[in-house]
Amino acid sequence: MDSSADADSRAGMDSPADLHARADVDSRTGAAAVGGPGFPASGADAGEPPAAPRTGVAALSPRYQVAAALVLAVVGLAACVHLLMVFLSLAPANTVTKQHGKAVEEWVFPEFEQNWKLFAPNPLQQNIAVQVRAVVRAKEGGLRTTGWTDLSAQDGAAIDGNPVPSHTQQNELRRAWDFFTATHSADNRPVGMRGSLSEQYLRRIVVMRLYRTYPADRDGVIQRVQIRSSTTNVQPPEWSHERVSDQPVYRVLPWWTVTADEAAGGVR
Repeated sequence: MDSSADADSRAGMDSPADLHARADVDSRTGAAAVGGPGFPASGADAGEPPAAPRTGVAALSPRYQVAAALVLAVVGLAACVHLLMVFLSLAPANTVTKQHGKAVEEWVFPEFEQNWKLFAPNPLQQNIAVQVRAVVRAKEGGLRTTGWTDLSAQDGAAIDGNPVPSHTQQNELRRAWDFFTATHSADNRPVGMRGSLSEQYLRRIVVMRLYRTYPADRDGVIQRVQIRSSTTNVQPPEWSHERVSDQPVYRVLPWWTVTADEAAGGVR
């Protein structure tokens, strides 16, 4: 009869003596013992989690990584140039603005215009509304005077709740009124050569807005317009002891005759 060791050898299995000897060798060499079929060949392959998949830019191919890097560089450069232009438009006159002032103005105005009124020592504490009324000639030849239309209130309603209001809604009318007050005296007399230009600019804006506000008046023609401002103080908080009037103060301009091209709808 064959011994048990010979039987295990013929069956392709290690005898107990062989396993003992191999374990002794592995303990001296520091290698992991092989336990037979189904066991990993080394400890490095057992128990290690698979490598995490790459995400973001790292997951792109090298060509697309280069393209993404170029796009980010262009966006960063454009942001730096924009911030520099805005800074130069607000900074006091200097060598750069004297030499490249026109380029700075073309970049900033009118879309990115900034001012310091919010941070001034005396920020604006009044609400100023621009209102207009008109004399309209109907097709039948009769004249009628419209009521006062609050154009500033219309702009405010268009901006309220709008996450991206247009520059026109925010600033066109306001800047036109600021332009007028800066070039006219308290009794509404023009000061300097820009006075008549500010009147024309303000008149064309209100005529255009009136034609939009009253579609029925398209059958008539606006003959004259009158503009006024309504200034109301912003009320202090309840805990303040300061008291200011809450009554509006009006600045009424004289009637202006609408020119032929404006009356014919040239600014509609």
